[in-house]
Amino acid sequence: MKIVATNRKALYNYHILDSFEAGVVLKGSEVKSLRTGKVSLRESFARTEGNEVFLYNLHIASYSHQGIPGPEPTRPRKLLLHKREIKKLVGLTSQRGLTLVPLKIYFKEGRAKVEIAVAKGKKKYDKRERLKRKAAQREMERALKSRR
Repeated sequence: MKIVATNRKALYNYHILDSFEAGVVLKGSEVKSLRTGKVSLRESFARTEGNEVFLYNLHIASYSHQGIPGPEPTRPRKLLLHKREIKKLVGLTSQRGLTLVPLKIYFKEGRAKVEIAVAKGKKKYDKRERLKRKAAQREMERALKSRR
């Protein structure tokens, strides 16, 4: 499994409740660009529409060695999931405050996959608490290191 990109902001801004692995419908030049790592998950999100799931704002840069102009970099891309998974996602995202967020995009057995998660947004005080814990942990490690 070769991880191409991760969405670190999603881990910071959301409580992850459940995650799913989905295939992504891509054009040939997008796959080549993805293999070179020219992708950004920063502002992307997923949404259910009927019995389908789409990924929006996933930025895949156009392939550099392509002669003709490729597809739009931020076009909506269909995600490939089983029907029961889609029904579960529709049920979960219909609840107030829950959203679908992509966590990472990777290649598994030669196929592009994206890990999407059902997530709930963190409050500001949750983020502050996490930063305080991280700073305290860093201070403890420094103190232990200086004692040696």
